[in-house]
Amino acid sequence: MTETEPELPRGIALAWGVAADPQRGPKREMSVERIVETAVELADADGLGAVSMAAVAAKLGFTPMSLYRYVSAKDDLLLLMQEEATGIPPESHLDEEGWRNRLRALFEAQVLVYVRHPWMLALPITGSPITPNSSAWLDAGLASLENTPLTSDERVAVALSVTGHARWYGMVLAGYAEQSRVTGLTPEEVSARESALFDRVITADEFPSLRRAIDDGVFVATADPFRFGVERILDGVESYIAALDSGEPHVSVDEWAEADSPDVEGDKRVREARKAVRDAEKAVRDARKAERQALREATERARR
Repeated sequence: MTETEPELPRGIALAWGVAADPQRGPKREMSVERIVETAVELADADGLGAVSMAAVAAKLGFTPMSLYRYVSAKDDLLLLMQEEATGIPPESHLDEEGWRNRLRALFEAQVLVYVRHPWMLALPITGSPITPNSSAWLDAGLASLENTPLTSDERVAVALSVTGHARWYGMVLAGYAEQSRVTGLTPEEVSARESALFDRVITADEFPSLRRAIDDGVFVATADPFRFGVERILDGVESYIAALDSGEPHVSVDEWAEADSPDVEGDKRVREARKAVRDAEKAVRDARKAERQALREATERARR
């Protein structure tokens, strides 16, 4: 390693199998792999909150200090759990013809990962995927676009769009599954319950477009909005590729969205001003609601 090369964090080094082995400990009975598999089992059964070094150690029959010889931090364990649950992309996506079909197959496989391991959705996104399995998924997405005229930047953008949509889809499916588990209702019954709750609070005066959607039965419809959405993403990519093939130039968006600096965000006067804005916006909404109610009552009186 040269002076300019950063040292791999231990969690990432463990994922790649290049971390130093512990010098002592119950080596025959324990390994990083066994620790991670046990932690994943706990999370699959009872959620991420059930995972702690003490809980994993107890399930394995060892003391927490024994685990720390192998996985020295909880964050490293979470990273390795994510890597284990992510797995590698299915070879079956390679049987599909064309970039679009391959990306669709990868999208559906990624959704299944989240459905099988919903606790993964509680893990924060802290940067680009650097672990082997996460890298394999990104590589598969890029490889699917290999024979297109897209630039490397554009291929990454497309792959991330599909991956992000899969995560959002998995989050919604996991939410419905959790509601079903807690309430004992079927997914269809959960949707009906959700629609009924919207029906109680959404008025045509305040949210006219959403009210029309509710009246049209969108929350109890069998149509899958997420598959529809990913198909439209792929439509856009297909249209862009066709434009490139016909000689149109590449489109570049160089600016990232930027938040204010921590110093600005933490400034007391800025926080107070933003709170005042929120309070004023709420007051305006309440005033408009009162106005609409008064107009309805006045109209009824005039009719009488």
